[in-house]
Amino acid sequence: MAKILVACGAGIATSTMASNKLKEGLKERGKLQGVTIDQCKVAEVASKAQGYDLIVSTTQVPSRVEKPVVNGIPFLTGVGLDDAIEEVIEKLDL
Repeated sequence: MAKILVACGAGIATSTMASNKLKEGLKERGKLQGVTIDQCKVAEVASKAQGYDLIVSTTQVPSRVEKPVVNGIPFLTGVGLDDAIEEVIEKLDL
């Protein structure tokens, strides 16, 4: 079971959008099975990161977070979206 934490500034709008795009992209590639995706505010990442395998963030993540981080902006803009999804798949070895 791979656990992904999607973070944005407020933990509501953009993280929901990014989370939905990520789920859609993983599903299209047959990689969604066994993946859990949760959302939070970027301010909560440091305290929650330990329970996750990967962070996808639309904003800067505190440097003390030791989990792999994928830039979440492509999930909002669509620019580089396929590359971002492939990066998630690669980092999680899905």
